[in-house]
Amino acid sequence: MTETSPTTSAGLGLLGLGDDPASVYQEMLRAPADSATGIAHRLGWNEPRALAALAELERLELVRPSWQTPGALRAVEPGVGLAALLSRQEAELQRRREALDAGRLVVQDVVTQFSDTRQWVNVEVLTGLDAIRLRIQSLVAECRTELAGMAPGGPQSAANMAASKPLDQALLERGLQMRSLYLDSIINDPASLEYVRWLAKVGGNVRTTATLPFRMQIYDRRLAVVPVDPNTPGSGALLVRSPSLVSALCALFDHVWTSAQPFGERPEPSDDELTAQELAVLRLLTQGHADESIARRLGVSVRTSRRFHQTVALRGGHAGVGWGRHRPFRMDHPPGRAGRRAQAPRPNHLTRPHYIQASETAPIP
Repeated sequence: MTETSPTTSAGLGLLGLGDDPASVYQEMLRAPADSATGIAHRLGWNEPRALAALAELERLELVRPSWQTPGALRAVEPGVGLAALLSRQEAELQRRREALDAGRLVVQDVVTQFSDTRQWVNVEVLTGLDAIRLRIQSLVAECRTELAGMAPGGPQSAANMAASKPLDQALLERGLQMRSLYLDSIINDPASLEYVRWLAKVGGNVRTTATLPFRMQIYDRRLAVVPVDPNTPGSGALLVRSPSLVSALCALFDHVWTSAQPFGERPEPSDDELTAQELAVLRLLTQGHADESIARRLGVSVRTSRRFHQTVALRGGHAGVGWGRHRPFRMDHPPGRAGRRAQAPRPNHLTRPHYIQASETAPIP
């Protein structure tokens, strides 16, 4: 009994050739003058099975009648027969591709028609960086009065700044107002600091604060772009059109803006006062946040977050209380002059910065 190559048979199967026809075709190439009876014998088949396989080969034009022996069949050379079979498969694949393309157009048409009937939909999901940045380009071009934005995460990524700079410049050159909120920790990143200085120089109104809730952009107090999940970079963005939701986001922005300090004008606290960042750490600790969470919110490294934590604890007179990754924070005396039992040296956050990497920040440009 002759054994056919499984690899060859599988390869011929990709061209639409079944196992039996593939086996018979290979036998005919090995012994061109053999009959159906001889092929069936070598393969260990009965003759009807071999004849059925020959009929399929004839349909696929891989065998043809013999000129020399009437009634006999001969295998067509692989370079001719299999090439023709491959061409037919490619033509069928092209037809299927065209059918799929037509199907996509139908789906898009139906989705568009259906979306037009859903007047209640006021939130659009933007998936992928291309979709987000292209939509932001359109929103900036259509903006008429003001763009207000929050940019948490400390250091801003080079890609975000490169994408934002021409849009910011074009908007300001049109005479529109631009209000931008950044974290205090942005001063620790030279590239981000240079960008903010440029933005303020060309007319942008910039303020900083210790923490920001999440990244957002508000256009004309009418539309807003926010992340799908502020804690998951790359989760996409939401374009919010709902008047009530946009009003709530505007109120949040205005509240943070009012309490933030103009860029470059934050006063230095006295020795017995907590800085804005230290006060933010205190607030977050009392809310149960761990050092890692605090670091993300302040846009600094975990190492710097722990240093803030230690300073706050020492200034409350309890250097060991609450120090740890998961232990809840306690402070029996409030910070400041009245409750201080021990004076901690203030960490030098400006000369020895340890900030998070820009790649850890939220993805909305």
